[in-house]
Amino acid sequence: MTAASTMSVPSPALPVPLSGRRILITGGAGFIGTSLALRLYQDNEIVIFDNFSRNALEGTPLETAKNVRIIQGDVRDMEAVQSAVAGCELVVHMASIAGVDTVMQNPVPTMEVSLFGTANVLRACVDKGVRRFVDFSTSEVFGRYAYNVGEGDVTTLGAVGEARWTYAVSKLATEHLTYNYHKQYGLETVAVRPFNIYGPRQVGQGAIHHFIRRALKHEPITVHNDGSQIRSWCYIDDIVEGMLLVLTRSEAVGHTFNIGNPRSTLTIYNLAREIVRLSSSSSRVEFVPWPFADVELRIPNIEKARSLLHYEPTVDLEEGLLRTIYWYRQAK
Repeated sequence: MTAASTMSVPSPALPVPLSGRRILITGGAGFIGTSLALRLYQDNEIVIFDNFSRNALEGTPLETAKNVRIIQGDVRDMEAVQSAVAGCELVVHMASIAGVDTVMQNPVPTMEVSLFGTANVLRACVDKGVRRFVDFSTSEVFGRYAYNVGEGDVTTLGAVGEARWTYAVSKLATEHLTYNYHKQYGLETVAVRPFNIYGPRQVGQGAIHHFIRRALKHEPITVHNDGSQIRSWCYIDDIVEGMLLVLTRSEAVGHTFNIGNPRSTLTIYNLAREIVRLSSSSSRVEFVPWPFADVELRIPNIEKARSLLHYEPTVDLEEGLLRTIYWYRQAK
């Protein structure tokens, strides 16, 4: 009998009863945090805690909304974290240093923000009586080759000294810490492993963000090595729906979930070509050497999220790319 077949299947999903809550989003000025806050802020009180190294909420209604409190701070600062957590019922912990290039240049802060920052937020949640804590982990925990990987499959720890894996190692540690806070202190905890999220307002180093911006300028698009790396891409609306489910469904507590869209799978080279086609661009695709560790294959198994949460991604790749291209074209 498989692990999936032993799970109790909940009743069909009901409308998400998320209103009148005070919700903290650490890293809330990032791409995904901002998108989640935009979905929640009209019916809830939102606290956004971020150091603003990246800022996706600029120009959004979140900047001036009366029920949104924006705090600039660092999750390594326990006093600031305690203040932000106070009075919140739900906490979504997204604060981290992300992006392969940034991580490789800043391996020590990457680990410190994940390890110390998550420990601070979890302690504050227990101290302040938070009901539910969601840890935003990463699909990087599956290493270089991950085909149809489920939550119970073996994670892969990269070689010590290879800077790329410092992010994954620290995130896997925070998953263990998160689960143990549930086990030892009774805090309702959930961990989410997102798989290659993209869409409007993306800031930073994401491939789709990079490809679209260059395609709209008819500039060359660069891919690493021969572009044969395979990814499954998940549109931002689908990850937000997944986050709403883990915040509200009792079946989520104590679990880790893959959130992604295995239907939207293709090589990096073909992704670049598709973006050129959909944006009617004259950009060339060029290949550049990448001598560092890379993820060659990453496709999620999302059956656990389907079974326990009734999660189902609805935006397939072409539609998501067209929406994203349109947004960037309007934002120029």
